[in-house]
Amino acid sequence: MNDDLQAAEDGLANGSSSFHKFGKGMVAFLRATLGFEPEVMREDQKKAQRDSQTHRSAIYPPGSEYALCYAESQIMSAVVSVLNESLTESIRGFYKLRKAFITLDSIMDAENRYMRGHPKRSLDSQRSTESLRSNRSARSTEGGPAEVADQSATPTKEEKSLRDTVQQGEVAAGAGTKGTSEQKKPMSDDSGDDEFYDVNDTATETDTYTGHLEIDGIVKDLSEASLNGPNNRSHSPDLPPPKSLPTNHQIMNHDPDSDVFSNPIDVFVHSGANLCFGLLLVMISMIPPAFNKLLFIIGFHGDRDRGLLLLWQASKFHNINGAMAGLCVLGFYHAIIGFADILPDPSENKASQNVAQQEIHGYPRERCQALLQDMRTRHPKSQLWRLEEARMEAMDRNLDVAISLLEESAKHKSPLKQVEALNMFEKSLNAMYIHDYTLCAESFLKCVKLNNWSHALYYYIAGAAYVELYRQCILSPSSDEKKKKEYAAKATEYLQLAPKHAGKKKFMARQLPFDVMVTRKIQKWEARARDWGIEFVDAVGVSPLEEMVFFWNGFKRMNPSQLERSLENLSWSDRSEANRKNWQMEEKDERAVLAVLKGATLRNLGRWDTAIKVLKDGVLGIEKTELKGGLRDDWTMPCAHYEMGVTSWMRRKEGGKGEGEWVKESEGWIEKTAKWESYELDARIGLKVATAQDTLKKYWAGKKA
Repeated sequence: MNDDLQAAEDGLANGSSSFHKFGKGMVAFLRATLGFEPEVMREDQKKAQRDSQTHRSAIYPPGSEYALCYAESQIMSAVVSVLNESLTESIRGFYKLRKAFITLDSIMDAENRYMRGHPKRSLDSQRSTESLRSNRSARSTEGGPAEVADQSATPTKEEKSLRDTVQQGEVAAGAGTKGTSEQKKPMSDDSGDDEFYDVNDTATETDTYTGHLEIDGIVKDLSEASLNGPNNRSHSPDLPPPKSLPTNHQIMNHDPDSDVFSNPIDVFVHSGANLCFGLLLVMISMIPPAFNKLLFIIGFHGDRDRGLLLLWQASKFHNINGAMAGLCVLGFYHAIIGFADILPDPSENKASQNVAQQEIHGYPRERCQALLQDMRTRHPKSQLWRLEEARMEAMDRNLDVAISLLEESAKHKSPLKQVEALNMFEKSLNAMYIHDYTLCAESFLKCVKLNNWSHALYYYIAGAAYVELYRQCILSPSSDEKKKKEYAAKATEYLQLAPKHAGKKKFMARQLPFDVMVTRKIQKWEARARDWGIEFVDAVGVSPLEEMVFFWNGFKRMNPSQLERSLENLSWSDRSEANRKNWQMEEKDERAVLAVLKGATLRNLGRWDTAIKVLKDGVLGIEKTELKGGLRDDWTMPCAHYEMGVTSWMRRKEGGKGEGEWVKESEGWIEKTAKWESYELDARIGLKVATAQDTLKKYWAGKKA
């Protein structure tokens, strides 16, 4: 995590234990290749369970450290499988996630039992952590009194059964289909050639997974056994129950210097299990509506709140697990939350009586800043943290500062090409947001050399940047004819080059969504050029660059002057004399694109009434069927519904209607968007919709509490 994988490999080469082999695997995974040997970990787990001299933890069953290693290897293998272009491999990857979840759930359950058996220790830890809140915000995750269960130290029959299950490795997961089940087999004897059942695409979706866990003859619903532990009392009888989330987020929240973690193996297991289990819960909770059927393969549902609490807890520890957890936490807030629009206000978080809610909902800016500073202190040479710092500045609408940080970071070249590519991609996006089109085009063309994920997208955005430069030349009173021809030629070259690179990368056997969009857009403009008898560059419709800004939610990162510049760019289509003739021939779907982009820009400027009028007149008043089929942009109608929902949410504090009425209106628009039929880039919009639904759900839960 300090950008020195070669030194890591050299150090790991000196040993042959499971931990060394697993470390080599993690290094290989970070290099985007698979190189670990899980069968060695499985064998060592068996030995540990039989060996009376092995480490005996007061918290975890024997062999848990090896079970954790194997679960982590399954997760990394699953990621590689899902990124594989084969649908079969992708499904196999999701099945591996399911098996890793079962292993991790057993480890987390051992922690829960330990906490129930040591209630005073848990309370003391919480009081201690609370007292350190002011100066250790990046290393504290408090759950409050609600997270201490008043249970006897004596484990129940079922708990003993689960402990034995972990010790003997006898967890079996049901296939989830009537009349079929998997044979009970040791958790440690997981074949690399996973067996899985094909998903029935016509199956009826249910709210609760119908599979089961079979533990020594005891069968439980997987959804019940996995996420929140037993249905225990959630608070001590000596303390009043605070307002809290509907679920019981019971976590072991001790600090690294607690005597609970006197043994380094317990530190490894605790931090690793919190990292992996937390990451799984957050990842699955973010599955957009378009991919809901994946939950049938995985077999469990996510829990974003609990997952974030676990990741924050893991980030306290000064080891690889803590560093990875810190990276996941910052990545979540800067990429996922930064991409969303409907989020609780910081003031609403502070008003919450639940400490955990205050620290994970919305964007806990101060805590993220403290975590970032802590990580940069731990790993001063790594450019990953400088990247997160740049993203943090971009979220604060300081795009120029963000670009400066990335340019400064580029002066110290990282030995990891992947990190260099991430920095360049982030710089490219920020250049697009500040309307520096030359820098934007040059940076995306550099991404082509650094990364092979989506060359079609890189060429497309570079070409779109040159379109803006070409249009600026036309509008300039002192137009440079030579420059105009140069920009027109480059725009045409890169835009027409983009489709030739589309389809070379696939995700779950399907073309990348942006590749599909790029191909369709170029075909649309080529057809218009033929039909209208004009040059290709003049047939380009509503600013394709502003369209990309919308899909990356760059408007949220712009300051007011940059947003006004976006409105100027969009006015080329319907207000410039140079494009008047073309606009008169435009179809309704292109006019709808302009309306959505203008509406989003106006909404970010706080001009809500104007934004609503533009959306109603330009999109919502059109028949849905007129925006579908052929080469039309079918994403405009659902995105207009989403924009209306965001605008209603933003207006909840103003007069006219009561706050609850605005929120109900917002919820109505968002639910319509969530239930929309398939459309272009629906998974991307679905991420924002899923976050919106989560925020709205918590809003109403807070009102009822």
